Amino acid sequence: MNSGLPQNDPRNDDPVHAELDRRAEEVADQVIAWRRHLHRHPELSNREEGTARLVAGHLRDLGLDEVRTGIAGHGVVGVLRGTAGGDGGRVVALRADTDALPVKDLCGADFASETVDAEYPGGPFPVSHACGHDCHTAMLMGAATVLAGVRDRLPGTVVFVFQPAEEGPPVTETGGALAMVEEGAFADPVPTMAFGMHVTPYPKGYVGYRVGNQYGASVLVRITVDGKQVHGSTPWQGVDPMPAVGAVLTGIGQLYRQVSAFAPVTVTIGHVEDVGRFNIIGQTVTLWGTVRCAVESDMAEVRDRLRRLAEHSAAAYGATAEVEYLQPVPPVHNSGPWVAAGLPTLRRVAGPERVTETGATLGYDDVSELIARFGGLYVMLGVQDAVLDAAGVPVPAEGGRGLVTNHNPHFYADDDALVTGVRLHAHVAYDHLRGVLVPEG
Repeated sequence: MNSGLPQNDPRNDDPVHAELDRRAEEVADQVIAWRRHLHRHPELSNREEGTARLVAGHLRDLGLDEVRTGIAGHGVVGVLRGTAGGDGGRVVALRADTDALPVKDLCGADFASETVDAEYPGGPFPVSHACGHDCHTAMLMGAATVLAGVRDRLPGTVVFVFQPAEEGPPVTETGGALAMVEEGAFADPVPTMAFGMHVTPYPKGYVGYRVGNQYGASVLVRITVDGKQVHGSTPWQGVDPMPAVGAVLTGIGQLYRQVSAFAPVTVTIGHVEDVGRFNIIGQTVTLWGTVRCAVESDMAEVRDRLRRLAEHSAAAYGATAEVEYLQPVPPVHNSGPWVAAGLPTLRRVAGPERVTETGATLGYDDVSELIARFGGLYVMLGVQDAVLDAAGVPVPAEGGRGLVTNHNPHFYADDDALVTGVRLHAHVAYDHLRGVLVPEG
């Protein structure tokens, strides 16, 4: 395959690259088996016990130097110290998220989830890997197999990070990437680069990247509107919180007009919670949602405007509103120098014609906590029946299964694309440890 690299680039002819590819192909069937097992047995944020047990058992079987468990709940970290010598002090952290979503599985596969979590706060919930974290976990398990097999060729250290609660833990709990950082998961050894990827509705095997914010900034919002409970036949004797809630929901649709149109923002209310009955005007209604900003500096203004909207709208109806912001996540930022350093590796793995720049997104991912601290890259991996149109936008491939976004009950990922993810992890790790995937300056 033409790598698209200059002829004198040291990444062109290294025989270890071919060895990594060979080992990735050898483990491909096992990666698919892991992915299907995880898909059939998904677990919600901060409940990833079986997933962590599977991962830790595999890492121990590989004979890694360290396997740490129970980090920030059910986080697992494996440490592989290369024995090639000439260690430049480089440490690459490869990260996968392990949690699933409270979403029904309608992907249509024979390994679809039938799991229901009856104990989860707010449940019972159907549970599925509608975001693709089963793929992430399986691909990193495969990469651990590949890299452990070339330990004697690694001039540095690889840290395999299996992170729980990326989708956000219950609001009464802590979890996720920041919790792993705060519990010292990266204190020894300290990474000199973090890398990860997210499966996405792009053509199978394509790698998408973006200079700047790959994902936006996000924060969970809880708006509690309080009135005065009363019988439904005498509304004048109480305070109905519902009209205030309606005003808040309507007003949210205008918030985007109050900040710059050149930097997208969105406020999404995904869940409305009420305790009551058809013939009772209830006391309290709670709105749950997210605020997302393409530019992190807009977050403070949007939060302030949403707070004022809720408080004043409630007051207009004689009610009160409390606005709380929880679980803030900074944007995933790919700097120009890191992208420039990584592109030759990405192109060698996927092929130059399959590496493409993506558009902006208001999705979020708390891998940002690692990228911001240690530097590195986060990219997209295409896993669906798609092609790119003339504008570089993915469209359904003729005769395929169509495009289905992450978090949709019908989301699917093609198993054949997973080996590309294994190779990406392995090549990025090796190139960084050799000192050829590092930003200039």
